[in-house]
Amino acid sequence: VQLQASGGGLVQAGGSLRLSCAASGRTFSNYNMGWYRQAPGKERVFVAGITWSGIRTYSTDSLKGRFTISRDNAKNTVYLQMNSLKPEDTAVYYCKATLVPSTREKYDYWGQGTQVTVSS
Repeated sequence: VQLQASGGGLVQAGGSLRLSCAASGRTFSNYNMGWYRQAPGKERVFVAGITWSGIRTYSTDSLKGRFTISRDNAKNTVYLQMNSLKPEDTAVYYCKATLVPSTREKYDYWGQGTQVTVSS
């Protein structure tokens, strides 16, 4: 599967952005999808995920209150709605697709990342 992330940009603190990640290739609905971010000089970390069945997880309660992950299987797209953005949310955001065809197999695919910059 190929992933194309978009929607990043420059926004003031308190603003909102919606990231999109469009998938092509294999059956999107079979994949668990996730958003990660990597701030300058830091490791890439998990932000939010949504399973193929629609179960959502978030890295922290704080993010859960501000970010919402969703998916549209008809459009082969996963979204990350980000509200009340803070300067510490500044990072490159990546989407990931994970396929788990069996208990012994797992395949991860990454998109190219989209820059989010939040000014104070």
